[in-house]
Amino acid sequence: MELHLDWNVLFAFGLTLVAGLATGIGSALAFFTHRTSTRFLSVALGFSAGVMIYVSMVEIFFKAKSALVDALGSPLGAWVTAASFFGGIGFIALIDKAVPASVNPHESHRIEEVDDAQVSVRQQKLLRTGIFTALAISIHNFPEGLATFMGALENPRIGIAIAVAIAIHNIPEGISVSIPIYYATGERGKAFRLSFLSGLAEPAG
Repeated sequence: MELHLDWNVLFAFGLTLVAGLATGIGSALAFFTHRTSTRFLSVALGFSAGVMIYVSMVEIFFKAKSALVDALGSPLGAWVTAASFFGGIGFIALIDKAVPASVNPHESHRIEEVDDAQVSVRQQKLLRTGIFTALAISIHNFPEGLATFMGALENPRIGIAIAVAIAIHNIPEGISVSIPIYYATGERGKAFRLSFLSGLAEPAG
């Protein structure tokens, strides 16, 4: 029984780690293209968001409700499930709100425009943009890692679905971190390392 539990924990952590490392893949992909249009970002983010919404609403939500009702009783368990769902939405909205529009990767028209208004000012500002974006994405990745881990512990099939969706979601986020840092410093290694570190918040969660 203990060995089976250990295997489940290792499997869940492995899925979370793979999802987080996808951020590094995004960094590497950014170096093979001269200009990246919104098409890549919109398709990747839209597809991953659709998968995560489906998994959340169809799979995780009802399993969470069932588990909480069993633990807390019918009325309280249902209310806690609903409160947790909307509380999570509010928490992510606050995180997104804390990131200024000029450096928010979700507000970009092109990858090069993550901080396009400040490109001609000083390279240090562009570097701060990349670092700040990396910190924001790290905060964003923490609850995603927790969701992947807990989902995989409950049901490996659900965990795989969440991990794939988050991995797809993390690839363009990795690009959003690496490009401004690379443009500011000219160092691909530094850009890759910082983007890679932001993805490690996933297994930390």
